[in-house]
Amino acid sequence: MDYNYLVLLFKNKVKQKIINKYQTKERALELYNKLVKQSDDVVFDTAYENGHYCEYEIALVYKGDTKNPIYVTDFMGRNIKVEMDDDGHSIIKIQPYKKEELIHDYHTKKRITYEEWEKKYLKQSGLKMLSKLNNKVLYQLDDTTRLFSFKNDNDAKRFLDSVEDRMVKQKKTDCLIVRDISTIQRKYLYEQLVELGYPKSYLFRHSTTHPTKR
Repeated sequence: MDYNYLVLLFKNKVKQKIINKYQTKERALELYNKLVKQSDDVVFDTAYENGHYCEYEIALVYKGDTKNPIYVTDFMGRNIKVEMDDDGHSIIKIQPYKKEELIHDYHTKKRITYEEWEKKYLKQSGLKMLSKLNNKVLYQLDDTTRLFSFKNDNDAKRFLDSVEDRMVKQKKTDCLIVRDISTIQRKYLYEQLVELGYPKSYLFRHSTTHPTKR
């Protein structure tokens, strides 16, 4: 297919995927804006893959030279010119892209989105408690206990941050979030979860993946 415009997904500044090709800028821009909107709506995004931190970007690319380079600001506040390795292509729009991360529900053995998790668990009536335990988050509501696992400790922390942000925006106060627990509390939770049938080896883990060699 002949094309003039591309919508690309970048991972850590490297082209990962051609999402689609178009002959007209209008159609390419329509998809680009749609993906940007979807990204803005993501509550809990992917930050780790294969054990390594990653960042995604979505870009609108022109097959040719626009003569109007674009610049982005790096973490030091410097303006950096955005360029592509492919000769004959120019980036005309680019911005961070939030790829949705999935949450592993130990009880159902399924991976669910944040929206599915919120609807099923957070919207239950009553005072909920979320506690971080290594790379896991323990959910408690009355006699109900559920455990959710994440790729690593930091993902579990990011998840709790996302929940807290949502609660603030929604002006909800029916969930307690416990990020740091004492050794005594940790031992108590381990004992309670083992009694409920959770394997010790699973509870003690701090990650679900080991970093791959680059």
